[in-house]
Amino acid sequence: MLNYVFSNPLYLRFREVLLCMIDMGMVFMSFLLAYWVRNDFLIPNLTNVNLGSLLLYILTIFVVYLVSFFAFKIHKSLWKYIGPVEVIRISASVGVSTLTLLAFNIIFHHSMRFSSVIFTAGILTVLLMLNVRLGYRLLRRKEIQDSANIKNAIIIGAGDGGYILSKELQQNKQYKQIKMIGFVDDKRVHKMVSGYEVLGDTYDLPQIAQQHKIQVAFIAIPSATKAELRRIADLCQSLKLETKIMKEGNDFFENGIPRNYPIEDISIEDLLGRGEIKLDQDEVRSYITNKIIAVTGAGGSIGSELCRQIIRFKPKQLIMIDINENALYMLEQEFNRNKVHGKMDGSIDVLSFIASIRDFSAIHQIFKEQKPDVVYHAAAHKHVPLMETRPQEAIKNNVFGTNNVINACIKNEVSRFIMISTDKAVNPTNVMGATKRMTEMILQVNGNNGVTKMAAVRFGNVLGSNGSVIPIFKKQIEEGGPVTITDKNIIRYFMTIPEAAQLVLQAGYYADKGEIFVLDMGEPVKILDLAEKMIRLSGYKPYEDIDIVEIGLRPGEKMFEELHLRGEITSKTKNDLIFVNQAIDIRKDSINEYLAALSDALYKEMPAEQWRQMLLEFIHGKGVEKHG
Repeated sequence: MLNYVFSNPLYLRFREVLLCMIDMGMVFMSFLLAYWVRNDFLIPNLTNVNLGSLLLYILTIFVVYLVSFFAFKIHKSLWKYIGPVEVIRISASVGVSTLTLLAFNIIFHHSMRFSSVIFTAGILTVLLMLNVRLGYRLLRRKEIQDSANIKNAIIIGAGDGGYILSKELQQNKQYKQIKMIGFVDDKRVHKMVSGYEVLGDTYDLPQIAQQHKIQVAFIAIPSATKAELRRIADLCQSLKLETKIMKEGNDFFENGIPRNYPIEDISIEDLLGRGEIKLDQDEVRSYITNKIIAVTGAGGSIGSELCRQIIRFKPKQLIMIDINENALYMLEQEFNRNKVHGKMDGSIDVLSFIASIRDFSAIHQIFKEQKPDVVYHAAAHKHVPLMETRPQEAIKNNVFGTNNVINACIKNEVSRFIMISTDKAVNPTNVMGATKRMTEMILQVNGNNGVTKMAAVRFGNVLGSNGSVIPIFKKQIEEGGPVTITDKNIIRYFMTIPEAAQLVLQAGYYADKGEIFVLDMGEPVKILDLAEKMIRLSGYKPYEDIDIVEIGLRPGEKMFEELHLRGEITSKTKNDLIFVNQAIDIRKDSINEYLAALSDALYKEMPAEQWRQMLLEFIHGKGVEKHG
């Protein structure tokens, strides 16, 4: 019934007028009741009443209350969000109206008899308005929950996030099949939050779930660490609870009304990684704020997140370079929207350039005209199997493209150059890894150039990046399986995209003469365990609902990834998550010989295996004679 009334076009159009009329009706009823009480519950004799004076009194009351209601915007409030703020606003509005009418009565009529009516009517008006709103809220809650297939639910986390989520579950029709039972919280056991009891801590969850027949668990702990989330999620999975999570946010209220936070199924990205990294803000700010920053490969997974993180430090200008026009355009539009909505400093100049790092003249021209202070180099071909089939493309882009950017930086006196590398560059067995190792070698021989400070940042797999294993597993699960893994014993390191980008910014401060910074990737993850957990998080049972199939290592793939080369001297930086490998002594003339040999080979027809062998020989310091 309520749904029909409140979805009616007439109501939607004249909602504020209707609510105002209802409130004024309650004012009228309050004055009638107050006058009746003042008249000792007797029906007054109206024969001697001056009709003109009576209408003037009523009109005065209505005008005073109407002006006050509009001043306090009572007609704009949403009744389903009635709470302390609304109680204060209604009480203040009625209080102002009462004091105004009392003043009018004393000044013009000198009647204490009617003053008591005004005062009593004010109290009755507040009570009526609050009770009508509370009744509406209870009706909405009853209508939402009055349906079949009700699921008992608990909220894990009884802080601000849990409080807001409880209100959302009570009032949002999207959750009409959810019946909230109570909270679970490690710090507030047996307290009351929003009328519900904190039934126990997370370690009591098995008993609580059994006693109250819980079917759904909502995790509402925005401040929880990844380790805490993993423990809670594993516990919920073991109890076969449908598990959802309230995503992180900074502001709990918007215009006095709780925000509708996204509540989603818990995903593997919520459980892996370490969350936001603690950066030394002053160090990062010292070389980014009010500077001109350029990012190559800006449209990619890492490049775009680098741009977002850089914007937070308010550069003077951000130059985004990529050959992928669609990705670059969408990122530019994102920043334009952020400026419009006040989420980004409007004074930051954002420029986009379509250019390939393979084209030295294009990169040189951009740097010459825009004069960047810092260049982050994220452009690269990275997909291992694709590079195995066309090694020459990896060489053109990764090796010669990086060489172009480095030379353009030195020629245009860019003060700082930071390159994104990969763990696959360590003792590589594939073309992609070999090309990235060559870029590290090129960087190191150019490190002591007297103009540009240089460094590379080496890390492993990034969660959610284009082509990473997690989106592939998700797609396979959506299609009903099977989930394919290369080997049941394969292990990988994972880091979230924001984590990686934040650490790259921090490592950039330490850049000097071609150092290679290695990020602490945390605990390694067994891919088989990852696949099983993702299947369970999707509501299925591994090997029963969705099978996991081993397909063997792909061309060039290693069983275990490494982050350090043999012979590299590693030491800690000020940041516990960043280590530095001092540059290995590499002769620049050797690198130039390798580049010349690769350049000549690009004009020849060679099988993929020969390209691969040539690269591996070069990075291991073998000569170029037989490739000359």
